[in-house]
Amino acid sequence: MNVENLKEKILHKKAVIGILGLGYVGLPLLKTFCNQEFSCVGFDVDEVKVTSLKQGKSYIRHIPDQVIKDLIASGRFEPTTDFSKASNVDVLIMCVPTPLSIHRDPDMSYIIATSEAIAPYVHKGQLVILESTTYPGTMQEVVRPIIEKQQPSLILGDTYFMAYSPEREDPGNPHFETSTIPKVVGADDKSSLELTKMLYAQVVCQVVPVSSSATAEAVKLTENIFRSVNIALVNELKIIYDKMGIDIWEVIEAAKSKPFGFMAFYPGPGLGGHCIPIDPFYLTWKAKEYGVTTRFIELAGQINTHMPDYVVKKLRESLDYYFAKGINKARILILGIAYKKNVDDMRESPSLILMEKLEKLGAQTAFYDPLIPEIPMTREHANLAGRRSLTLDQKILNGFDCVLIATDHDEVDYQFIVDHSHLVIDTRNATKTVHSNTPIIKA
Repeated sequence: MNVENLKEKILHKKAVIGILGLGYVGLPLLKTFCNQEFSCVGFDVDEVKVTSLKQGKSYIRHIPDQVIKDLIASGRFEPTTDFSKASNVDVLIMCVPTPLSIHRDPDMSYIIATSEAIAPYVHKGQLVILESTTYPGTMQEVVRPIIEKQQPSLILGDTYFMAYSPEREDPGNPHFETSTIPKVVGADDKSSLELTKMLYAQVVCQVVPVSSSATAEAVKLTENIFRSVNIALVNELKIIYDKMGIDIWEVIEAAKSKPFGFMAFYPGPGLGGHCIPIDPFYLTWKAKEYGVTTRFIELAGQINTHMPDYVVKKLRESLDYYFAKGINKARILILGIAYKKNVDDMRESPSLILMEKLEKLGAQTAFYDPLIPEIPMTREHANLAGRRSLTLDQKILNGFDCVLIATDHDEVDYQFIVDHSHLVIDTRNATKTVHSNTPIIKA
């Protein structure tokens, strides 16, 4: 009876959807459900975010203020910090962070805290879904025990339901949004899987079911480990080919002309974002429980983690070669603080690591990013919080010994940058069409 009631609500779009965590995953997901005429309650512990949303203001660049205003005005979106309202919804979807601890182990505190916050309000006929990236077994080993400890009368697959569906957001990608990305879903009982498939089928282009929640959890890790390993490969090739006087970017451009057997990945100054630098460690940590080593994955992590050191080395060599100047007291402008182009997201950005490494060597650094006016507080780079982006003109550029391009935002005029700089270190091939007498070093 619980299954049939929830089916009816989902099919007729009468089910109320609760989204837990209104960040880069949760808010776009909520918008997608609202656009398909579902009513949504958005939960977040951050009162600033909730207040902003109630006022019709967005804090995510690719979601304009007007979209939030329209959702609020429609009556289909209620932002709140009151988790007791979870008792009023039919589906609860957790979209909370899963970072690493200082020891590079999975930090499950957000999932645990959110599960504990909703557990008193989980009720019969409710579907609970986790979208946060995590290790295989999280649903069964972490989320389910927390809920059933507080709600011992609930029976999974009978009186309440649970599933895992990994988020696949790609901020800054104009070709895909939540509704146009296929959705993997996995559950550990037939009813939970059927309900989850039915739910997402209302709002996304394709639903891809798998046999269990652990399998779905493994899918997400596999996707991002695949990227991490291939990025590590081209980063290593970059170092090798540079020694040979070969441009890795030219090599990749030619190689990708092959219509089969090759997929282009690109080097950079290090990995950034919430997924690729973090997700592989979730699997390496879990694999230890089974006595399995993850040598290939860990090697990729070592290569990618080393890339900021390689960039700093190239910068030091270039300062010495062109100006006979050491890095101590050199003035370095970091161009781009976001972790990738065209986003206002700087989670795990290698730019922050580069700034700290350069300053440790005695350099003076500043940054310019058209999308990030100020560095916010972060756990690992608290000393950089509050620094503000410069505005760029000829005089400011001339005042730096070197411009280090760490993020290749499209709206930056790279010809202007190079024309008015003394030396450019380009880690993103942003200057590929630039013609100038200014030295440009690929790193």
